[in-house]
Amino acid sequence: MNMSRVGTVTEFILLSFPCSSEVQLLLFILFSLTYTLTLMVNGAIICAVKLDHRLHTPMYILLANFSFLEICYINTTVPTMLENFLSETKTISFTACFLQFYFFFSMGINETFLLPLMAFDRYLAICQPLRYPTIMTSHLCLNLVALCWVIAFLCYPVPIYFITQLPFCGPNIIDHFVCDPGPLLALSCVPAPGIELSCSILSSLIIFITFFFILGSYTLVLRAVLRVPSAAGRRKAFSTCGSHLAVVSLFYGTIMVMYSCPTSQNTAGIQKIVTLFYSSVTPLLNPLIYCLRNKDMKAALRKIHTCTKTSQS
Repeated sequence: MNMSRVGTVTEFILLSFPCSSEVQLLLFILFSLTYTLTLMVNGAIICAVKLDHRLHTPMYILLANFSFLEICYINTTVPTMLENFLSETKTISFTACFLQFYFFFSMGINETFLLPLMAFDRYLAICQPLRYPTIMTSHLCLNLVALCWVIAFLCYPVPIYFITQLPFCGPNIIDHFVCDPGPLLALSCVPAPGIELSCSILSSLIIFITFFFILGSYTLVLRAVLRVPSAAGRRKAFSTCGSHLAVVSLFYGTIMVMYSCPTSQNTAGIQKIVTLFYSSVTPLLNPLIYCLRNKDMKAALRKIHTCTKTSQS
């Protein structure tokens, strides 16, 4: 980063949620509990898949990777937010701000890649059941997951580099709890409509292409399920796909509000609420949705719980 180009600003102030110290403490306790539960639930899913050999299938490998992503995702924003609740200055350095921006967006893009991959896995399992074991092998599944991670981390370095080259000469107050492109671009001393439009187009392309891929996959799945003669078979297929569709709805419903239009059109209040939901709440809800609707996963988690109690006693 060329720090000489950023004028007098060497750090930013994340306002987070301006309120009294008592409310700040209450929010700290609330989000600390949410953060801890998110780490525990997603960590339990990863352990269950790793320890139960019956879950060593592409569907559960993808689920374990999704839980690992949720752990990484929540760690890009919540620790800083928790620190700011107890801090008087609420500052973040210029470099740390843009690193958070990079990792936050890379994790979000990775999620938009993993969800279509999970939809494609369900499409193959339901629409091509005889060929599924030979097509979606564990080796291919791991390679596709690795490809998702690599591409996700290659999407935003160039836009972020150009944003860092903008002159930031003050003020340095970001009315948000995370370094998001909208508030950052608003602090630039010169307008940057080209960068703002480029970020919006890139985000929109990624969001809508992956969303329509998921939509297409589940349209084919729905057609195949409706042809199943057995009512029990249809229920099982709908149960398997229902949890994934719920997660897709939660994630895409929120990010489309944020990133499918230019960032300046979203008010600070809407940005905070929507970002808080998909960055802090959905990482807790997603594993609960998958676990509550999956008998194999619940059995594996009960097995781990029983083993833990036995070892402790």
